[in-house]
Amino acid sequence: MSSRPVIGVTMGDPAGIGPELCLRVTRDQQILEVCSPVVFGDAGVLERVAQVLGWPGAERVVSLAEWETGGVSVDLPSVVDCALLEAAAIEKGRVQPACGRAAYGYIEAAIRSALDGQLAAVVTAPINKEALKAGGINYPGHTEIFQALTGSGGVCMMLTSDEITVSMVTTHIGLMQVGDHLSPNRIAEVIRLTAEALGRMRGRPARLAVCGLNPHAGEHGLFGRGEEERVIVPGIEQANASGIDVHGPFPPDTIFVPVYRRRYDAVVCMYHDQGHIPFKMLAFDTGVNITLGSRVIRTSVDHGTAFDIAWTGKADPRSLIQAMRWAVRLAGG
Repeated sequence: MSSRPVIGVTMGDPAGIGPELCLRVTRDQQILEVCSPVVFGDAGVLERVAQVLGWPGAERVVSLAEWETGGVSVDLPSVVDCALLEAAAIEKGRVQPACGRAAYGYIEAAIRSALDGQLAAVVTAPINKEALKAGGINYPGHTEIFQALTGSGGVCMMLTSDEITVSMVTTHIGLMQVGDHLSPNRIAEVIRLTAEALGRMRGRPARLAVCGLNPHAGEHGLFGRGEEERVIVPGIEQANASGIDVHGPFPPDTIFVPVYRRRYDAVVCMYHDQGHIPFKMLAFDTGVNITLGSRVIRTSVDHGTAFDIAWTGKADPRSLIQAMRWAVRLAGG
């Protein structure tokens, strides 16, 4: 067996760019120097995409049953064939229920392997939330899937890069629902998860900022329903009382300017787009999504399935490569 950490990579939506990204990462020499990648997907889809692009196929394919019995050598990059699809029936670049079900199946198999100790971490290629729903999978995204299937308590999404780091108190819910999902305990929990993760990653205590929910951080109750005073400030105070260096709430339209990004290690955001928009403006190709609080280390690309360029070879692998490197780092490799 390899002394390098074994990192599982889920193929994502088969109709998107996930298959070609997986083919790339299993042959990236910098990745192979630091870990042994094991792709969980459909070997037939990977072979079909490789043929379309004129690329080499997988070096080694094992069945899911063979993998789960244990003892499979990971001296070569491997594909664990979950065999959930008829490859010839898949239409690239289109939402399909079968692809949503398959993408979930790859995640489920990888999580099971990680919980069994076969993987040091799991890295996820992009899924399509519409395909998930069409396939009868009632989770809005990876974060919620990992929380449920790992039996984890409180989790949150963190996006990190050399330029900017953000974490989210709420994720895949409508904007009108955000205020109802905020509480002092949840805000303090996300602050704590973020501070703990950055402390491990950077080897020193983190200094955090927290966004307000409303324009101008509520302007002392002038805007919104008093969420800053009623909910956000008590959450910050709770975190401060536990010894975390955290400040705010700050107006969301100013906290991401360079002077504040230099002052703080991360910004805790109240909702999905509050953090994702500035993050993707600054680090779209190199950012990494990390699920904090999960029993299984999970990192991911910070982009979607890119159906418009699926199976063309144009997908930029840098985010997946960065996610692999972060997985190795978080796993202690």
